[in-house]
Amino acid sequence: MEIIDAAFFDGVQISLSEDGKVLCTGEKSAIAEWTPILREHKAEILSELQRKNRHSKALALLGGKQYAVLVEDAKTNPVICTVAIRGLATFDMAIPLRFYDGMALLELVEKHSVGADTEVNNIK
Repeated sequence: MEIIDAAFFDGVQISLSEDGKVLCTGEKSAIAEWTPILREHKAEILSELQRKNRHSKALALLGGKQYAVLVEDAKTNPVICTVAIRGLATFDMAIPLRFYDGMALLELVEKHSVGADTEVNNIK
């Protein structure tokens, strides 16, 4: 997100606190300058920080596995599923609660993930 990057460039680090709030660290003058902008875009910033946090958790779950699926709360609508596929992608899916089936999602990811006998090349 451009706002997070621009604030970082100005010396303001924006992160997610343990209780899920937006936390800013840096020089007081830089934080004071950025506060009105951060307040105006708080919802988007919070959403982006939560997304990054989910992606980090999903990647940590990979361990030696080919893929990992993270669902923090299967009762929300929509259910946010974060999928990490080793060497390929990390992404979020928003599935309407009435259609969410965790086992079907795992089967689908497993079926379409790159197998151990498949080579992945990045074309540059």
